[in-house]
Amino acid sequence: MNIKETLTTLPQYILPHHALSRMMARLTHSENKVWKNLFIKQIIRHYGVNMGEALVTDINAYKSFNHFFTRQLRPDARLFSSEKHAVVSPADGAVSQAGAITDGQIFQAKGKSFSAVDLLGGSAERAEPFSNGVFTTIYLSPKDYHRLHMPLTGTLREMVHIPGRLFSVNTATTNSVPGLFARNERVAAIFDTEAGSMALVLVGAIFVSSIETVWHGVVSPPTITAVKSWKYRENAPVLKLGEEMGRFNMGSTIIVLFGKDKVQWNEGFQAEKLVRLGEIIGGITDPGALPQK
Repeated sequence: MNIKETLTTLPQYILPHHALSRMMARLTHSENKVWKNLFIKQIIRHYGVNMGEALVTDINAYKSFNHFFTRQLRPDARLFSSEKHAVVSPADGAVSQAGAITDGQIFQAKGKSFSAVDLLGGSAERAEPFSNGVFTTIYLSPKDYHRLHMPLTGTLREMVHIPGRLFSVNTATTNSVPGLFARNERVAAIFDTEAGSMALVLVGAIFVSSIETVWHGVVSPPTITAVKSWKYRENAPVLKLGEEMGRFNMGSTIIVLFGKDKVQWNEGFQAEKLVRLGEIIGGITDPGALPQK
């Protein structure tokens, strides 16, 4: 265990996570031009944000820092693969981990894992389709595009809002806090796809003021004390590969789950790999067995 990482993480256990995030929300939604422009310039400079990819390049056109942070990209800034049966990256970011779900456990960092049941709100029934399947965890840094898109075309079956803390999701905290992604507040969206069940789990973090989806709007806040579920049986939203499905207001992590023998990640798709929205990260393992449409 890295002592430096542990010592820098310990203060997070006593921080008022949600109160700090509410305060950050007020700051990032402020429309004070001097404040928001200064904040935007500092982030662009410090993290090397590529504004040439943005649909709107003039920072004065953004009404708040959050409006800038959740900026749209130019239509030609990311290309989504049209390769049949491909699975594409749902975000810009860095792979935190990718691999197999073994005995219901998802690898977090050396010596640490968490269960799919806990990740999905404590329901064994909800987690069962992903038993012995595969997962990937993708971290979005402050310089990244913060909208999330569909890795496959899917029909929404259920959305779940799961309460929790708001630890940072940076590398030091991921290496130090046991079960981090199953402890933080999160929103899980479960879809039916040509590869079976697919879960997209949007994990909150310190200073993440909200998580929203395109079909619901803002899901968090409000902060909740018990798991809340929405089921979509009639007129369920259908989102095509590459369509926007949600966004973080400030940065965080997305976790993708598939079932056993459904999807195989590309060779080299592993921890620390940088990925771009829309690039192929894997494929459906047995497309010949898929039902014909």
